Amino acid sequence: MTPPLPGPLGGADLLGWRLDARQFAPSWDSGEGAFRFGGRWNSPGVRAVYCALDPATTILEVAVHRGFKRMDTIAHCLTSFRILDPATVHVVQPEDLPNPNWLRPGPPSAGQQAFGDTLLAAHKFVLVPSVVSSNSWNVVFVASVARGGYELVAQEAFALDTRLHPPA
Repeated sequence: MTPPLPGPLGGADLLGWRLDARQFAPSWDSGEGAFRFGGRWNSPGVRAVYCALDPATTILEVAVHRGFKRMDTIAHCLTSFRILDPATVHVVQPEDLPNPNWLRPGPPSAGQQAFGDTLLAAHKFVLVPSVVSSNSWNVVFVASVARGGYELVAQEAFALDTRLHPPA
């Protein structure tokens, strides 16, 4: 797939990106992991799907949780999807958060997860600043809430640059 151009350079689509182990690629939008364990913006029991607005950020988001070794030795799949109506995206600015520590590395608090649960129930898509890449954005959604608001664009094999997992 040719990388999409940003809007000012002729691109028109709002794309989201997600990286999964290949075995989970068919169910990329199930939110199963977040449902089982919770996440930064959801409590356990909420099927949040965590993505980024660019592939590099989604790779970093996976690397910070899984590490480059796993990304190098386990087959992964990069998924892109189109958000059909940008007006359905709720943007959360840092100043909208009641606790600025929510944008710092570390485990989420119960308050942060409850805040995210409320947003995910009220909006098809929630855009939040990335913690791992502070000048990037993550998009989080619950498929049952966002149904009809997105479509799969492509899924392709992901290959980690081997320089990110050099020999010891």
